Amino acid sequence: MSEHNAAAVNPLDEFPPREHGGPADRLVGLARRWLSAVLSRGTAMPAIASLVIIAVFFQSQSQYFLSPANLSNLAVQATLVAIIALGEIVVLLLGEIDLSLGSMAGVTAAILGVLITNGHVPWFLAIFIMLACGAAMGAFQGWWISWLGIPSFVVTLAGMLGFLGLQLWILGPQGTLSIFDPNIAALTGTELPPLVGWILAALVVAAVLVRGARGASGASGALGEHRVRAVKSLGLPVLIAVVIVGAIAVFNASRGVPTAFLILIGLLVVGWWITMHTSPGRHLFAVGGNAEAARRAGIPVRRIRLVAFALSGTLAATGGLIAASYNGSAGTLTGGGTLLLEAIGAAVIGGTSLFGGRGSVWSALVGSLIMAGVANGLDLTNSDQPIKYMVQGIIVLLAVSLDTVLRQRQSRGRHMGGAHA
Repeated sequence: MSEHNAAAVNPLDEFPPREHGGPADRLVGLARRWLSAVLSRGTAMPAIASLVIIAVFFQSQSQYFLSPANLSNLAVQATLVAIIALGEIVVLLLGEIDLSLGSMAGVTAAILGVLITNGHVPWFLAIFIMLACGAAMGAFQGWWISWLGIPSFVVTLAGMLGFLGLQLWILGPQGTLSIFDPNIAALTGTELPPLVGWILAALVVAAVLVRGARGASGASGALGEHRVRAVKSLGLPVLIAVVIVGAIAVFNASRGVPTAFLILIGLLVVGWWITMHTSPGRHLFAVGGNAEAARRAGIPVRRIRLVAFALSGTLAATGGLIAASYNGSAGTLTGGGTLLLEAIGAAVIGGTSLFGGRGSVWSALVGSLIMAGVANGLDLTNSDQPIKYMVQGIIVLLAVSLDTVLRQRQSRGRHMGGAHA
């Protein structure tokens, strides 16, 4: 998973290496270098390790946790939180925050319900209108933040309340609008045929391995160094290929790849390409890292913020679409409850910094799987709801603490580097 980080700093530089070493010392040195590499790359690796630990623990408590049927259900359950978290990541990369994403998901779901149920608008046109409304609401908030300089916390807090009121007004006294449309229901109620899933996986794996092979062939340097770089270039593509094949095998052992999860992966791939391979995406990291330096470099900071919040609103509307499809209706609780908090927690747990300038869109996937996995595992072990909330709260607190420690270490490393210069 690719990440943009601040200046590369070894968080454990203050600990001197051991000069004399038997097997125990070499083992300690190896562990130290591994921990240093993990910390210096952000919190993505600890998040992935946490996901593995969660899987092992809950499988030991319930034989059904890693069953194909449960993992398929878990993927669908994580989709809504992941899409909202993806919208949150877009603004977190700027060093901002959006507290209105849940309300925007709810109000756009209500708009969808009115258009389809009351207005009998074709489903594809209704989806386009709801996504456009989400983009407009996000851009409206972005204007107050970027052009008037009002803190995003204040603007989006007002938006959260205002959009909730708009949602209740649209729904009217009945409070719920049933959405009877097979095309909308299919978004979360269908799966790809197994053969189609394998064909799609083969195409993706081939593309990933070809890209990795090109990177390996382009590695330069001495013979030994060339081999090391070639192995590194091929390591991640091979790992991705193994994960894809394993996921398809698990899904096909149940009913097939869920359509909702496929939509999420598509959004993540597009988001990854935008943030890593386009100028506007790189500008997100630059503005989040140092807005003043970005402005002096000629980056249109105000426009980047406006577009980011518009995109965040569009993703919130996409989340509203998934929620309406899953529930078969739009109601007063759509987009409410703990959805926003889970999305923010998923973004941070997955490795995106609350302080801007560091993170990855894939944080949404990893973080949401951790949140959904914990909730699902506690349900399988018949744990009470209060226990579930407390465990999720502890996980979020630990993730934010790690993010803060990393930021302090990187800041201290930059100051030390400046002093030596």
